[in-house]
Amino acid sequence: MIRNFLLGLSLAAASLPVQAQEGPAQSGRAVSALGRLEPEHGIIRISAPSTPQATYGAILSELHVDEGDDVEAGQLLAVTDTASVMEAFVREAESSLGFAQVEVDARRSQATEACVRADVAAREAERRIRLLEQGVAGEEEADAARGEAEAMQAGCASATVAVRLAEAGVNVASARLDRARTEAGRSYVRAPVAGRVLDVVIRPGEMIAEAGILELGRVDRMYAIAEVYETDIRYVTKGQRAAVTSPALEQALGGRVEAIRPKVAKQDEIGTDPAARKDARIVEVEILLDDPQPAAGLTNLQVDVVIQR
Repeated sequence: MIRNFLLGLSLAAASLPVQAQEGPAQSGRAVSALGRLEPEHGIIRISAPSTPQATYGAILSELHVDEGDDVEAGQLLAVTDTASVMEAFVREAESSLGFAQVEVDARRSQATEACVRADVAAREAERRIRLLEQGVAGEEEADAARGEAEAMQAGCASATVAVRLAEAGVNVASARLDRARTEAGRSYVRAPVAGRVLDVVIRPGEMIAEAGILELGRVDRMYAIAEVYETDIRYVTKGQRAAVTSPALEQALGGRVEAIRPKVAKQDEIGTDPAARKDARIVEVEILLDDPQPAAGLTNLQVDVVIQR
């Protein structure tokens, strides 16, 4: 009887459904995930800003760096073929500004002279009027002096307006020069941040397309971006320690969870396991590596990540 009872229990247990797992089985102490190495803020694609002269895309004229070079923020990386044209526009704008400034100086001198003459004519008119009141001068002379003073005053006012117009011309010329310098600056491609040149996309003589000129990364701070299954993300919190391994690394790299990205997405296609679920949903976890040096030259390397719980 006991034997029959045990046999019945075994058959009942075998008939129970097995619960499917969304991700790899996790131990009670760790969360495992695939991931990739990435510099801080990811890979920065460097291109050339568009200019009015580059209607069909600029041509790379000069390249001042190569793959593996470390650069500082603001360092000149490349020059496009529009540089010579834009520099010519700058020189033209500088000449226009210089001419406008000379024009202002001339107008100011003319205004000063006209206003001095107007002041002299006004004093002469006052003197003639006093002489008229004293009976020494005739009314005709006084009227002529008043007319001369009024004409001179009108000339002073007109010359003053001409000065203001010339000053406005200087402002316009100065604005055009600023614009020309800004547009010329777009022909010189500079590093937005300090980092390392990860890849050179094109060489001098080639057209700058959507892929840009080169790729830059801030390798002084390297991250492992772990792709954690959505069913396991509840076990991950900021500050947890993590270990990063790969056959390309001489030893495991340590790190700490710095951020959990607020987006659920399909599993990245960096996985090489043909049995892996391509429709699985994951959350990316940023793990700041303790030592960036071993990973600095391995951007996008696929790694295995174990996050300690």
